[in-house]
Amino acid sequence: ICLLGVCGDEFSILRSPQSVVFRDGSWPIPGERIPDVAALTMGFSVEEDLPWPGLAVGDLFHRPRATVLVTVKGVDKLALPVKGFSYPIEDAVPFSLDSVANAIHTLFSEETPVVLQLAPSEERVYMVGKANSVFEDLSVTLRQLRNRLFQDNSILSSLPLNSLSRNNEVDLLFLSELQVLRDIASLLSRHKHLAKDHSPDLYSLELSGLEEVGKRYGEDSQQFKDASQILVDSLQKFADEMFNLYGGNAVVEVVAVKEFNSPLIRKSRSILQTSQDVKDNPYNLAYPYNYSYSVIFNIILWMMIGLALAVIVISYNLWNMDPGYDSIIYRMTNQKIRMD
Repeated sequence: ICLLGVCGDEFSILRSPQSVVFRDGSWPIPGERIPDVAALTMGFSVEEDLPWPGLAVGDLFHRPRATVLVTVKGVDKLALPVKGFSYPIEDAVPFSLDSVANAIHTLFSEETPVVLQLAPSEERVYMVGKANSVFEDLSVTLRQLRNRLFQDNSILSSLPLNSLSRNNEVDLLFLSELQVLRDIASLLSRHKHLAKDHSPDLYSLELSGLEEVGKRYGEDSQQFKDASQILVDSLQKFADEMFNLYGGNAVVEVVAVKEFNSPLIRKSRSILQTSQDVKDNPYNLAYPYNYSYSVIFNIILWMMIGLALAVIVISYNLWNMDPGYDSIIYRMTNQKIRMD
């Protein structure tokens, strides 16, 4: 497993499999290229080359079977273990793993891989493939998260709260997100066969509970310090569990940012945006072709040429066919007439 973490303006690698190689250095990584790093570690291609020396080629024939990305908002730096690598971030902008999810859907659609994207505080969840059956009991709404905390086997019975309180809504939100991490690993452990198939899995989680704790108590408060330490311990335990479940062949990414520089803008466009883009094009230029244009063009071209040649050959032979010799219908008819 590879645990990638962005600590404020820092991108840290806690663990990685042998097939994924990171180099030790202080090369900055643009924030919007983090999904491309995740895609390249899984063996997928990206539309734009990534000239970043921190990621080496690695083993092309052994790719990770899962990628897990955890986004932690509201903290400058997490006290993560220093046994990995760290890289600065040029620009902390919002990003998503939609491109990685689309690549998985395209290449492994028949194998129904596990795809889970979850933001507990925003009640935003997206499950595709086998994730619908594996995580059908996962708490995804705020009410479900609160009820889950007060069950017998929740983290409240085993986690040292220190200065945090189980009677405060902000503290409960933070703890409920940690409960989600534990439940994901617990539910996946009941379906270990899914971690051994050939299709790669994707997990994308967004945690904002620590940010709310900082707003409620202040970043210099004891509550914020205790919450940060509890979060670090939970993330490390979650990474170890995912590492073991996937047999040491998964990528776990942690992104910690104090504040994004701009709101998240999806690449999908609405009809209004498309019409506006057309008006902004004064030269009426055609849209640029993507990298697969030449492949599709050659497939269609040679298929049409082949069909045209087949029609010509068949038509020529039918035109010059001798009904009494070449056609079995006429030969059977002539024999029947002679017998009569």
